[in-house]
Amino acid sequence: MDVQKPGGIDVHHKPSVVVSKCLEFEACRYNGQVIRNAFVRKLERRVDYVPVCPEVAIGLGIAGFPIRIVSANSPKLVQPATGKDATDAMNNFSEKFLSSLKEVDGFILKFRSPSYGIKDVRIYAKSEKSPATGNGPGFFGGWVLKHFPGLAIEDEGRLRSLKIREHFLTKLFTLARFRAVRRSHEMHDLVRFHTENKFLLMAYSQKELRVLGNLVANPDKRSFGEITEAYEKHLHSSLEDPPKRTSNINVLMHLLGYFSRELSKNERQFFLETLELYRDGRVPFTSALRLLKAWAVRFQNQYLLSQTFFDPYPDELIEWTDAGRPIDI
Repeated sequence: MDVQKPGGIDVHHKPSVVVSKCLEFEACRYNGQVIRNAFVRKLERRVDYVPVCPEVAIGLGIAGFPIRIVSANSPKLVQPATGKDATDAMNNFSEKFLSSLKEVDGFILKFRSPSYGIKDVRIYAKSEKSPATGNGPGFFGGWVLKHFPGLAIEDEGRLRSLKIREHFLTKLFTLARFRAVRRSHEMHDLVRFHTENKFLLMAYSQKELRVLGNLVANPDKRSFGEITEAYEKHLHSSLEDPPKRTSNINVLMHLLGYFSRELSKNERQFFLETLELYRDGRVPFTSALRLLKAWAVRFQNQYLLSQTFFDPYPDELIEWTDAGRPIDI
């Protein structure tokens, strides 16, 4: 049976992802190594990668000396072995490179790197050997967070977490679908996007869903550009944090209502029991979700089958591991 997929998941809506070049692409780390990463490799078929290595770009070289962030009056990026101060060069490169990006939906950056890191990068009191005095983003990573606060931004270390990885992929592919809507300049494409993402957005934020719905209704007859600019802002806000378990349950119960007349008493009871197991953390979210999708297929509910809530990203990217360890499901 040909099950309808949400309109956004296809080759025409490939996300554009900036990735640290040392992750699978090139042996450009200070130690001359390339970092193997199964997730980055697996995602390659479904995204357009833009590899970058700021350290090589500003002349620090491959297999050179390590760098660190030193905080005195203001943070500096230094290379202790040579005494080189790379602060201005890194800032200039970061601003120029990020400003040159035409279309981008997300970033996958090196974990805890003084250049790439988005958090937990060690900051030292002085360039010579000394204990860390704090932590924060790296230089290039800090520019990314400043320039693209609403995008899907993660480091390869955090992406080992199942919850973080699912949120990243959901956000990444949702933003790519929306970028295609903006490019179309067609109001009916925005209406379709909002319709297909209704239950996904409901799980993330009912408050933002109401705002987004009002924007699509467009009571003030604003232009497409004005509407999509405002819509994008609230879409970013709605996708900022992963949905809570209680929010997912509310949406699942809402979807159950679509089958209230078709299901037997035993089927309904089995679903509710599965939902309680999910509420208690004893089965994964997909246990209840797949039941609902099976009923949508069985009763040919095309409206529900078009919902990205069931398939927010390609099935082939589903991976039941957490912190690199398989999950017993």
